[in-house]
Amino acid sequence: MKILVVGAGAVGGYFGGRLAEKGEDVTFLVRERRFQALETSGLKISSLHGDIHLTPRLIEAGADETFDVIILSTKAYHLEQVLQDIEPFVSEHTYILPLLNGMAHLKKLVDWFGENRVLGGLCFIESTLDEQGRIVQTSPSHHLLFGPLTGERTQRLEELERHLTGTNAPINYSETIIRDMWNKYLFITTFSGVTSLFRAPIGPIRAQTDGMEIIRQLTVEAKETMELKGAVFSPGIEKTQEKQIMQMADTMKSSLQRDMEKGQEVEADHLFGHLLAEQDTLSQPLLRMIHANLQIYQNRRSKG
Repeated sequence: MKILVVGAGAVGGYFGGRLAEKGEDVTFLVRERRFQALETSGLKISSLHGDIHLTPRLIEAGADETFDVIILSTKAYHLEQVLQDIEPFVSEHTYILPLLNGMAHLKKLVDWFGENRVLGGLCFIESTLDEQGRIVQTSPSHHLLFGPLTGERTQRLEELERHLTGTNAPINYSETIIRDMWNKYLFITTFSGVTSLFRAPIGPIRAQTDGMEIIRQLTVEAKETMELKGAVFSPGIEKTQEKQIMQMADTMKSSLQRDMEKGQEVEADHLFGHLLAEQDTLSQPLLRMIHANLQIYQNRRSKG
């Protein structure tokens, strides 16, 4: 199967690199600057799970080719442009596999490509690009889940599963991908919310009594809000996710926090604004505080 990974950054570059390492037919769709850098130096990954240095196959928007699956690793604020960029690469048999955080992007993708061609997807990984453009992956967790939004398992999906699994990063098929995505949304809302609010990694936050209480309150607040949107979670999700947070390294940061430290755009509305929309029946002080904090950051950033 021909695999197109949109972007060769910290997420797409990592999982695409692992698939290429396995021997799969992987192509990266990248912008001109990244194209030139990868063409010159190759794709370099420094990871706890083994380093990679390979010469990736690259294309730019406008090329004439179609693919069996397109993996979207872009940020939500780039999605509109990405949809236009990938449309020429989509055939009637192409799967779209997004790895975006949150849930708001699914409707847009389904409206554009149809429910049978859009898969659910998520990943857990801590990775970033260093100043040389190398992907630095630093956490024990580096796994990806995917599955059909309709819940229907087909022969073509089984074929896709054979190609995506078996890499040096766990990539697995999920029969409950929608629930898995809600679980991840709840986790990332809590984790990115507190780390971006306090401008600190998770260790100093949970070391404070008030910090842990805010983590717990935010989890409850976000969960109630998501349930009004139709979310279904795994049993005992609050305790499960608190245990995850307690097991994280003290230095662990959310990607949202790292983006703020780099002065980059953040997914304020996609992750938090989406939860606040039309939810006047709930008290949401923490979600509103986090969203306001991110909006203030965005406004200051836009003014230089």
